[in-house]
Amino acid sequence: MKVTASKLLIVTFGISLFTLISSFTISSTNSISSSPPITKGRIIVLDAGHGGKDPGAIGKLSREKVIALDIALKLGKKLEAEIPGTKVIYTRKTDIYPNLYERPALANKQHADLFVSIHLNSGGETTRRVKNKRGKWVTQKVTNTSAKGTETFVLGYNSMVNQDVAIRENASILLEDNHEENYGGFDPKDPSSYIVFKVLKRKYRDQSIRLAKLMQTEYRKAGRGDRGIKEGPFAVLKTAGMPAVLTEVGFISNSEEERYLMSDKGQQEIVNSLFNAIKKF
Repeated sequence: MKVTASKLLIVTFGISLFTLISSFTISSTNSISSSPPITKGRIIVLDAGHGGKDPGAIGKLSREKVIALDIALKLGKKLEAEIPGTKVIYTRKTDIYPNLYERPALANKQHADLFVSIHLNSGGETTRRVKNKRGKWVTQKVTNTSAKGTETFVLGYNSMVNQDVAIRENASILLEDNHEENYGGFDPKDPSSYIVFKVLKRKYRDQSIRLAKLMQTEYRKAGRGDRGIKEGPFAVLKTAGMPAVLTEVGFISNSEEERYLMSDKGQQEIVNSLFNAIKKF
């Protein structure tokens, strides 16, 4: 197979980016705690997606960053209370924004056994043909409010559909100071940048898939829609040195699901599903 200079450059960039991001450490000036590693008990890092200046997906009544944090805090409390020896570490416990690369770096520094990133999904936009005021047919973008259900991602590069979800989640990078330097020039808006994930292999891939399957099984038992286990090139998972998943607990763009996600009942059901999956894992 003929290898062009551009293909060689992309592969070289992918390896360099992996090496660069893997070398990050957390300084004492950042929002994440710089406490020494914990060496006893089972350590689980819970990452509430987005936060601070980054609201994440926005619904009619709520924001992703708020609900994700509520669920993470409730899940952490239940894990520590009901599974002896468990230590939960949070990437954030308040409305702040830790940089994406800091989140798995914290898990690595604390020698965590699991990394779970909690997010809410958005249906994105669809198009429809409508008549404007002049009576002409035009294409109009509208929010997709029908999408619903849960899905859990492991690190990987698969279909363009999954890549679209990753592009939305990775867009948080653009809110970070010095993001071009921190991520080696990686552009979360450029689909061609995601080819770097094809050359990265994950030591904990099989375990991550197992955890994702358990989560989706528990969601299904609770009567939630099951959209399956998928691969996605997520920056927040890329350097985690342990089983790591990103779980989308529901669609904030769907009014019915948004009300469920905001409710105490809904959040408790989600917490129970994640707790059961982690306990079985």
